[in-house]
Amino acid sequence: MKTFFLSLLLLAAAGNPLLAQQTDWLNERRVNLLFGLNQPLLNGFNAEVNYFHKRLAFDYSHGVSLNLDNALLDATNRDLGIDVHIPWTTGFGVGYRFNHWFNLRAEPKWHKFELYHQGEAQTMANRIGAYTTFSLGVGAYANLQPFKRQDNFLKGIMVAPSIRWWPRLASSLNNNELAFQRRADNQAVTHEALEVGISNTPLIVNISIGYSLAWNK
Repeated sequence: MKTFFLSLLLLAAAGNPLLAQQTDWLNERRVNLLFGLNQPLLNGFNAEVNYFHKRLAFDYSHGVSLNLDNALLDATNRDLGIDVHIPWTTGFGVGYRFNHWFNLRAEPKWHKFELYHQGEAQTMANRIGAYTTFSLGVGAYANLQPFKRQDNFLKGIMVAPSIRWWPRLASSLNNNELAFQRRADNQAVTHEALEVGISNTPLIVNISIGYSLAWNK
C-alpha cells in the first residue's frame, strides 16, 4: 500500500501541468490500442483501448489465460499445494488527464480464477474449484510517445507504464472461502479468494506498448 501511494505521488508530481509542453492536446481526440508486456510472461495476453477527450480518459481492457504456478503465489497459497489459472480478467476505467501524458482512472474490474492441484494437468476433471471476484480501484498511467516529433508512422508508437491498486471487494464464494482436500497429505484446507495483483496483493505494475492516433475535434 505504501509503495503504491509513493509511486502515485511521484507520477503525479511528474505530471504537473506546469511541466506540460503545451495545451493543444485539449483540442484533440486520441485513441490508443495497447498490449501489456507482463501478461505474456504468464503465458497470457492483454489488450486495452483508450479514448481521450479533453481532460477525460476512458478505457476498456481484457486479459486472457494467465497461469500462476505455485512458485508465483504468496506463501499461504503455496502451502496449499495449488496452481492458479486466470482464464479472463476484464473491466473499464474512467479518469482525469492532468496533462497530455499523465492520467488517473477509477477502475471496476472482474476476474475469474480456477484452482488446480500443483503440477496436475489443468483439465475440468482435475479442477478443485472456480470463482469470480470484483475489484474497484485506481490506476495511474503515463502515455509516452518516444517518437512524437517524427513525421512518419513512428510518431504513433506509444509506451504506457502503469501502477494500479485493485482491491477485491467481493467474490462468488461463500465468505470468500473455498474448502478442499490438499492432495499432498489429504488434509482439509481453506483457500481465501485471491487478490489479482502481485503476490496476492491489489498492486499491479505493468508496461504496455501499442499505437496511438489523434485528430482535432
